[in-house]
Amino acid sequence: MKNFNQIIAGLNDKHVFIQTHNFPDPDAIASAYGLQELLKARGIQSTICYKGHVDHGSAVAMAQKLDIKIVEYAQVKDMAESAEIILVDAQKGNANIIDMPGNEVMCIDHHPTFEKIDYVFEDIRPEVGACASIIAEYFFNNDITMSREVATALLYGIKVDTANLTRGVSDLDLDMFYRMYNMADHYLITSMDNSALRLEDLRAYEIAINSIETYDRVSFASVGYNCQEALIASISDFIMMLDTTDTTVVYSLKEGGIKLSIRTMEELNVGKITNDALEGIGNGGGHENMAGGFVPYDESVSSPVNNKEYIDELVADIKKRFLETINSCKKL
Repeated sequence: MKNFNQIIAGLNDKHVFIQTHNFPDPDAIASAYGLQELLKARGIQSTICYKGHVDHGSAVAMAQKLDIKIVEYAQVKDMAESAEIILVDAQKGNANIIDMPGNEVMCIDHHPTFEKIDYVFEDIRPEVGACASIIAEYFFNNDITMSREVATALLYGIKVDTANLTRGVSDLDLDMFYRMYNMADHYLITSMDNSALRLEDLRAYEIAINSIETYDRVSFASVGYNCQEALIASISDFIMMLDTTDTTVVYSLKEGGIKLSIRTMEELNVGKITNDALEGIGNGGGHENMAGGFVPYDESVSSPVNNKEYIDELVADIKKRFLETINSCKKL
């Protein structure tokens, strides 16, 4: 069992940076917020930072309603190369996190490791459904008082990342959820749930519904151009509700490449499948039943987003790779 005091002992500065993955979701924000409060209880100040946008409706609502201060990387002005960074809900070298100027000395995460990094401290538990559960455990194991706001954030992080305790749930997730249940503000949780979908998001759902293609219970769908990261994942979950689908691959064209979100209810490790399927053309990974990936465009292609022939060929190759990799795994 990891001891929170190891984190304190391994830090040299009285101010550190807590970095989440790009476009942070409720679990990432909750985990960073919880860690910030833990550090504050030990006399260490921190800044939560990220790259991209907080674009998931419930994540925006969480930050606003709980007054969580998070700073986009472009607004971070005081990060020296010697600054200490604690990575939360992400790992150095992954496709969904940028390399900031400071020194990533610690990592707290629940995703599988694809690139081994030597940290001063690491607590990486791929078997856990939500990073928020790991942070919550630090409070209880070290007798640190948890405020109602922190309990609300951490409970909601677990709720969202485990799809209401139905996906990738570990004993730790269940234990932390029930220990915090009566500590949290359920009116706020309901209001955050009700903020998950915005009117403009319906357009992406429409595009996805009209583009679904299913091959042997694997469904592929486009959500159009530059769809928000969290919304791609939500639509992937939505398509999993189809009675003809066991695995989904949902994708959006971005300025620099194609972003993917993958889900499955089969006994497949889609984190590994995504990593294998995209080898040589992109990268990806994640958990056994949920994963993400990114395929950059060929730099030799002029204006690739507007080149329909190139995009069609690239998407067709991605579909072929996933189908072949999934079929190979089923035969093992």
